[in-house]
Amino acid sequence: MSTRARAGLLLLWLGVLGALLAYVVTTLRVSTDLRNFMPPARTPEQRLLLEEIGEGPGSRLLLLALYGDTPDRLAEVSKRLVPALRGDARFVRALNGDTDLSAVGDDFLPYRYLLSPRFDEHPLDADQLRDELQQRLEDLGSPAGAWIKPLLARDPTLETLRLAEAWAPPAEPERYGDVWFTRDGRSALLLVETQAAGFDPAGQSAALASLQRHLADAATGTQARWEISGPGAFTVAINHQTSTEANRIGRVDSIGFVLLLLLAYRRVGTVMAGALPLVTGGLAGMAALTLLFGGAHGITLAFGFTLIGVAQDYPIHLFSHLREGTSALAVARRLWPTLATGVASTCIAYLAFLASGVDGLEQLAVFTIVGLATAALTTRYGLSRLLGGRPHDAAQSPRLAQLSRRVAALPRPWWLAPLVGGVAIAVCIGAGRTPCWENNLAALTPVAPALVQRDAALRAELGAPDVRYLLVIEGADAETVLRRSEQLDAPLAALQTAGALDGYELPSRYLPSQFTQRARQERLPDATTLRQQLATASQELPFKTDLFAPFLADVEAARTAAPVDAARFSDSPLGLRLRAVLQSRGDHHIGLVSLIGVHQPQALAQLAATPDSAVRLLDLKQASESLVAAYRTRVLWSLAVASVLLVGVVALALRRVGRILRVVLPMALTTLVILACLRAGGVSLTLFHLVALILAAGLGLDYALFFEHVEDDEREQRRTLHAILVCSASTFLVFLLLALSTLPVLRAIGVTVTIGVVSNFILALLLSGRQKVPSRG
Repeated sequence: MSTRARAGLLLLWLGVLGALLAYVVTTLRVSTDLRNFMPPARTPEQRLLLEEIGEGPGSRLLLLALYGDTPDRLAEVSKRLVPALRGDARFVRALNGDTDLSAVGDDFLPYRYLLSPRFDEHPLDADQLRDELQQRLEDLGSPAGAWIKPLLARDPTLETLRLAEAWAPPAEPERYGDVWFTRDGRSALLLVETQAAGFDPAGQSAALASLQRHLADAATGTQARWEISGPGAFTVAINHQTSTEANRIGRVDSIGFVLLLLLAYRRVGTVMAGALPLVTGGLAGMAALTLLFGGAHGITLAFGFTLIGVAQDYPIHLFSHLREGTSALAVARRLWPTLATGVASTCIAYLAFLASGVDGLEQLAVFTIVGLATAALTTRYGLSRLLGGRPHDAAQSPRLAQLSRRVAALPRPWWLAPLVGGVAIAVCIGAGRTPCWENNLAALTPVAPALVQRDAALRAELGAPDVRYLLVIEGADAETVLRRSEQLDAPLAALQTAGALDGYELPSRYLPSQFTQRARQERLPDATTLRQQLATASQELPFKTDLFAPFLADVEAARTAAPVDAARFSDSPLGLRLRAVLQSRGDHHIGLVSLIGVHQPQALAQLAATPDSAVRLLDLKQASESLVAAYRTRVLWSLAVASVLLVGVVALALRRVGRILRVVLPMALTTLVILACLRAGGVSLTLFHLVALILAAGLGLDYALFFEHVEDDEREQRRTLHAILVCSASTFLVFLLLALSTLPVLRAIGVTVTIGVVSNFILALLLSGRQKVPSRG
């Protein structure tokens, strides 16, 4: 191929890469929601678990602690901060212990007597009104008079205030200066609920940035500092940590890979050319994800690029086998059957994950298959035509010649395979110090244990909902759920009194059923009666007779209006809060009852187990463990199918039993070695360890195939050894960096494959090679 033709091909290739890059940058959406790596829920508990993890009210809560200054100044910062947050559309509510009258909303003021339980036992009559008016006189003479006076004409019973207090958290912290404080009095506490769901990294990032600005403004002129905890804060931290580590690993890996290729091939042009198939495979994989899924999970991309990184082996095999007098295209043709067998077997193995039913694994399969196939094909048909000039012939290296003779002289005892397999199995069986499987979802998060403990401490101080237990009410419609929620109030109150829990939050606390609202309407006096009762109650009190006209109008509106339903309440300031705890599920509705400080879960289980109960106790920990177990079962089946497919492709390509065993045996033994090393190190296996096993098996297959296909020609043996040495060194570098990561997911992948690279190389060398000891001539 002429120089001009190669230049044209390079320009065309770069143009395609530019188009792919532009398409990916403008269309690919990246998610960090771990639910993408969860299997489809098969039970109601599992469905609720997945919804609660990402969308539930608990996932939206941010816990704030202000510290670093005097309690008086911290209280002032808290008081300045809350109004700013309540006026920010990114937040549903902000609570610090003061009464949020804005939560009621002007549109709902007339209906406060339908929403509040205050007059269920004591009717709104002359005696009640007189007591209230006398109390207002005392209030007007107190420091609270300034904010009570504007409410007096419309709400002399202060029902707005009492309703707002009823909507506050059921278990409140200590107070100082009318705001929440820790028990030691050193930190002011706030509870903030975001509009964005907990696993919406973009929404949570915007909310946290806005929160930081409001905090900085409120703390101006003080020495106050703060800490923010909660699922949203953890999501943003994880996202940042993942991005930072991925960039760091990518930079170090790129530098190491370039230096390795320069050392191996002594050509800058070779290094640059070798990157083309790798970049093409990565961009093609991302474009496929955009076309088929509309986006990708961050873990898919992080893991996928490590898999695509294996594609660097393809140009390395080509570079290492180049020689003087033979075109790169001819070398590629001779290598292609062996290379294609390895690529096809790995791709077919990953096809098994398309049937896993897990979005993240399906994405990973598409990304890997498209990326590896593209990298292999562009190496065979593109890169081989770009290479020209005088190639570096690895076989001419005296050091490599000496190493090749030593490798060929190594003993290959027949008992090596059963010995390695037997020892690995014995270690796996004997390693009983830790559970074999990791069922805890929290083990997949990189949040530091100290931060998790601090979050638990803040939750205890604030009385935030329990993150493990949840009561679920089921009904045909919203009204049925609200009625059942009201019926649940008394037994839960009894359990709270008995010490089984510290508090609870019912959906009917925000919106009573229409049945209850109609009953309250019937107890309200008509306009004439109320006017007479008000006149009687205000005798000898210094209030003008027409002062309470707005109050009379509101009561009459509440008495005659249609009860407030869930659809209408959803438009109120607390609408999002209600939608979080009262949800439609197609043909039925559910209500979520948040529980605070659960001390006796068995008492709650007995309550839910009563005959004809429409209430279920959801143990999120148990549900998550069952989900992980179901996930593992799917992955194990996928691994089994992948292994069969992988061996099947090898058998189809090699056909003879002896050759098949020489290729498959190192791969199978390496799988046992990896499992033995992990179990000996006290590691409980996660799904990411299992998925990484397929990658390690694919690497072992490649090494064994090339060792098995080696020719009797001494120089060709050196070139094959050189190629596998460079491949294994570059792969070892990539996965060693991952093994040192602080992210549990990446660390699991890195450790698994790093062990696999070393074991695969040694076992493939000893069990697959057919070299004759070369002469020294």
